[in-house]
Amino acid sequence: MLSSWFVRSGWSKGELARQVNRRARQLGAHHISTDTSRVRRWLDGENPREPIPRILSELFSERFGCVVAVEDLGLRAAHQSPSVAGVDLPWTGPQTVALISEFSRSDLMLARRGFLGTSLALAAGPALIEPMQRWLVPGPSTAQVVAEPEPQQLPARRPGRLSKPELELLESTTVMFRQWDAQCGGGLRRKAVVGQLHEVTDLLQEPQPEATSKRLFRVAGELAELAGWMSYDVGLQPTAQKYFVLALHAAKEAGEKALGSYILSSMSRQMIHLGRPDDALELIHLAQYGSRDCASPRTQAMLYAMEARAYAGMGQPGRCKRAVRMAEDTFADAEDWDEPEPDWIRFFSEAELNGENAHSFRDLAYVAGRSPTYASLAEPVMERAVELFGKDAEHQRSYALNLIGMATVHLLQKEPEQSVVLAKGALDIAKKVRSERVNTRLRKTVDNAVRDFGDVPEVVQLTELLAQEMPETAEAV
Repeated sequence: MLSSWFVRSGWSKGELARQVNRRARQLGAHHISTDTSRVRRWLDGENPREPIPRILSELFSERFGCVVAVEDLGLRAAHQSPSVAGVDLPWTGPQTVALISEFSRSDLMLARRGFLGTSLALAAGPALIEPMQRWLVPGPSTAQVVAEPEPQQLPARRPGRLSKPELELLESTTVMFRQWDAQCGGGLRRKAVVGQLHEVTDLLQEPQPEATSKRLFRVAGELAELAGWMSYDVGLQPTAQKYFVLALHAAKEAGEKALGSYILSSMSRQMIHLGRPDDALELIHLAQYGSRDCASPRTQAMLYAMEARAYAGMGQPGRCKRAVRMAEDTFADAEDWDEPEPDWIRFFSEAELNGENAHSFRDLAYVAGRSPTYASLAEPVMERAVELFGKDAEHQRSYALNLIGMATVHLLQKEPEQSVVLAKGALDIAKKVRSERVNTRLRKTVDNAVRDFGDVPEVVQLTELLAQEMPETAEAV
């Protein structure tokens, strides 16, 4: 089965070997050094040892835009311990704390040797959606269980009872990490976020008043979501999904339904990236239903925009356009919203709204066979996003992604010269941010330009520039 996927990929044996080595270095598995003869043995039926099967699964998943499991490749599945495998986890406070603690510790200690992310498998379809639906099931509050443990259950620790200033400092640190991610990409501070998350789980295992425990669970949920987002940004997809799931569990313990909807939207973005728009739609509908009585207009607008992205990927233009209109109308209501909003939704600005809606139209164009009609719908909306992000020094990664998006629109409109100008602008930013997502999308856009307009001098020049200036990989930290 591996041979079949290999032939369809169009890669040579040498190219697959280079891809495996590059991904292994990104994961920190520096002991891996694959060559063409090794790849030939895999194709002849040899079973590679971990973490190679998981690396191959990720590479083929990204190549084909869908989840290609280890089993689909005909390779044996790695043994997975209950603590790190799967997404169907118990919805109880103490176990959520224990799982976050163990997973974050394993990430900090083992990721640089390449064993953590490659011991995980991505969940999709019912295996993902059904466990997430339990987010809606009411359950007894477990914050008090964590806050008031039996004396014999707790090892000797320093006294708990965090002060209000200490709690506020934890919350402000989370805001700072989020700002760093927006400015510099997920690769620069990922391990710092994971370390902070692990420290918060230590605090949750100490005796705390119930109100304090709930605030700590909220911080844990935000940090776990951010760790997931940063992992997604640097290409660690199974690790990202695991953090998102744990974040949703923490949000439930905190009683933060709006935060839970935001976490589900991040999971939806990942599914869109992996070519699973049907799963993305299920996650967004779950988020919308679960937060219908508490989400602010800005949060609702963000969910509508992600709903549009899912419909676009499914090739449903009528429903996509309706969701785009709902996103725009609901976002307009946010201007009159006079209640404070959490920091995690602050990113969803007018620029972000335009960027998401433009990408929906762009995706419709591709699904409809490079339709010029949808490309023309995308162009003015994407131009507005690029204009607004160009004035925003804080969200440089988003600026680069929308420049790339605009470049793809010009390719759809058979305007390669204009596409090259935008791609060069994105390349300048890509060299400054640590985002494998930006690098991958830029490379893919340039590949598309070469495929369709390889004889255009500007495209040839861009290809040479990309090879010279873009680093092959950004090691996750």
